[in-house]
Amino acid sequence: MSTSSAQPVVTRFAPSPTGFLHIGSARTALFNWLYAEANGGKMVLRIEDTDRARSTQEATDALIDGLSWLGITWDGGPVSQHARADRHREVVETLLETGKAYRCYATPEELDEMREKARAEKRPPRYDGRWRDRDPSEAPEGIDPVVRIKSPRQGETVVYDAVQGEVHFPNNDLDDLVLLRSDGSPTYMIAVVVDDHDMGVTQIIRGDDHLTNAARQTIIYDALGWNVPDMAHIPLIHGPDGAKLSKRHGALGAEAYRTMGYLPEALRNYLLRLGWSHGDQEYFTLDELLEVFSLSAVGKSAARMDFDKLANMNGHYIREADDSHLVQSMKAILPEIEGGIFYSERWDETREAQLLEAMPGLKERAKTLLDLLDGARFIFLEGKLALEEKAQAILDKDDGAGRAHLAALLPRLEALPDWSLEAVEEETRAYTKDVDAKLGQVAQPIRAATTGRTTSPGVFDVMAVLGRDVCLQRIRDQTG
Repeated sequence: MSTSSAQPVVTRFAPSPTGFLHIGSARTALFNWLYAEANGGKMVLRIEDTDRARSTQEATDALIDGLSWLGITWDGGPVSQHARADRHREVVETLLETGKAYRCYATPEELDEMREKARAEKRPPRYDGRWRDRDPSEAPEGIDPVVRIKSPRQGETVVYDAVQGEVHFPNNDLDDLVLLRSDGSPTYMIAVVVDDHDMGVTQIIRGDDHLTNAARQTIIYDALGWNVPDMAHIPLIHGPDGAKLSKRHGALGAEAYRTMGYLPEALRNYLLRLGWSHGDQEYFTLDELLEVFSLSAVGKSAARMDFDKLANMNGHYIREADDSHLVQSMKAILPEIEGGIFYSERWDETREAQLLEAMPGLKERAKTLLDLLDGARFIFLEGKLALEEKAQAILDKDDGAGRAHLAALLPRLEALPDWSLEAVEEETRAYTKDVDAKLGQVAQPIRAATTGRTTSPGVFDVMAVLGRDVCLQRIRDQTG
């Protein structure tokens, strides 16, 4: 059975609270959100917290924080799956009453024997159905039963998938899975089916590692007489080497990318393009996505994470971003990044204004917010600068020719009535002409003296941003 196309679209994002929003889960959430938005529907958020040992409020908060940072919104929830356990048990009781499920009293030893036999015969372990049709009066004493679904033994179960196509599963490969454990707690399989049904989910979009689960859950839907939601199982994200994405490939959590200085809109665009395409277009506004997003454009092959491409995409978004937005984004990540205290302790209204003024030059070569902060470091330095080795070499080169140029230029700069980019550039160029020097022979020593480095935004931009007093003092420090 399938959902009616007349029903309002409802998607769901249902992560397990592992302590962070996995980058693959973030893409799943993105696809669910976009599909709902593009079809005038809604996305609900469910926290699959039945694993009580791993489920904490802190972990749930981390998931919600990651989604919020990415700009992904939801219309219902977050709903705790664990809190709905009574409802799950109620549905299992219905299946027992209708003969679609049964109590299994197999002992742990019997289950071990089944597994050993399967292993010896080199086949997947399957429960052999020994309690499927037995009278519960034959139950041994001291055994708390599990409850199993009566799966069909003949034929096949078909999953109709918007990405994978029509997928057939022989029913003899799908054994009588457990719905309630011996302690009465619901399993993932029954909880997911009941929750999706009760929440009115019409479209399930999730990783293709759940494809076999889709067949098992279809059996539960059929046993209950419920409509099976439409399904779409998207390929997983792999590392650059083609292996399943893991810690050895780099950051796994969305919040780690925030700490690395990525913009949420860039990461969102990048994740979207992992396995989904619309012609040759790389960059999308939300309005454009709502016009063109569809599951039919999702590929079947696993997508490979390309960190260089992500960095380049982030650089594009930085160049396109509003300067004040970038300044506030930089400020927001200071508590999270290594060395952030250096900037936060010196951050004031004056430096924020200087940063905003410097931004056009800073963002031209930056790929992350960390690059922007590093490029703006000259604004936050105090006292006499400790020059980098290459910057020191520029001043010392040719018996200190660079330092001599600074000393000769200094009084001319001090005499300027107006301190602006145009004024300092005009005076510096006039000096180079007067002494028959090339601009680089003078500009590079100025950069070294005012930033402590050999790379920075345009040197005249730097001088204008620093202002008269700071700029002249830094030049004096290197000529005295």
